[in-house]
Amino acid sequence: MSDFNGKSIVVTGGSLGMGLACAHRFAAGGGKVTIVANDKASVDEAVTSIGDNAAGFVGDVRSKADMNAAVQAAVSRHGGVDILACCAGIQRYGTVVDTADEVWDDVLDINLKGIFLASKFAIPEMRKRGGGAIVAISSVQAYASQTGVAAYTASKGAINALVRAMALDHAGDNITVNAVCPASIDTPMLRWAADLWKGEGTVEATLETWGKGHPLGRVGKPSEVAELVAFLASEKARFITGADIKIDGGVLSKLGIVIPD
Repeated sequence: MSDFNGKSIVVTGGSLGMGLACAHRFAAGGGKVTIVANDKASVDEAVTSIGDNAAGFVGDVRSKADMNAAVQAAVSRHGGVDILACCAGIQRYGTVVDTADEVWDDVLDINLKGIFLASKFAIPEMRKRGGGAIVAISSVQAYASQTGVAAYTASKGAINALVRAMALDHAGDNITVNAVCPASIDTPMLRWAADLWKGEGTVEATLETWGKGHPLGRVGKPSEVAELVAFLASEKARFITGADIKIDGGVLSKLGIVIPD
C-alpha cells in the first residue's frame, strides 16, 4: 500500500482514538505524518507505535502559536504539507442552562477553532505544493442530537458549515475540504462516556448496548473511520469537496433522518 508516498500529513488529535488510527493509516500508505496533541506521553507513544514515518509535536489546537509551529514543524521535517486531518475533539454534557461558560468555550475551541487554526496555517503550505486535502472529524450529532449535549452538538454542526465554506473558498487552490461524521466509535472518548453513564453496569456492557442502537449491531472501529478519512484525502477523491459523509452503522437511517444532497 503506497497511496500516500511522498505526502506530508498533519494529524491533530493524532495520538489517540480516530486520530491515531488515521495516523497509522497514512503512515502505512507511505506518508510522513506529524502527530499533534497536547499530551507528550501519548504523542511519544503514538510515534513509537508507528515508527519512522511519524514525528510528534506537542501543542494545543486552541493556540494560534502552537498550530503555526506544528505546521512549520511538518514543513521543516517533510518539506511541506499536503494533507491535514483534524481529529482533535472532546465531548461534554449539559444543556445551555447548566453548561458552564468555560466548558462551552473549551468544546467550541477544541472541536471547532482547532480546525480553523490548523487550516489557517496549513492552507498556505498546501498552495505551495499545488493543492491538498483537509478532512475534519465531525459527528452524526451535526444532524440529530441527543439531549444534554448542547455545546458538543453546536460544535459539530458548525464543523460541517465551516467545511462547506472552506471547500468553496479554496477550490481554486486545488484544496478539497470534507467532513467525516461518525456515530459511536470505540475510542477513549466513547469509553469515557460509557464509564460516566454505565450506572451499575460495566463499560463493556454499556458499549454493547449502545452498539445495538445501530442497525449493524455494534459500535464502529477507529480503523474504519481512518479508511474513510484516507479515501477523502487521497487522489481517488479529488472530485469530492464540501461533503459531510456519514459513517454511522445506519443509525441516522434508523432515525428516519434524510440528509439533502
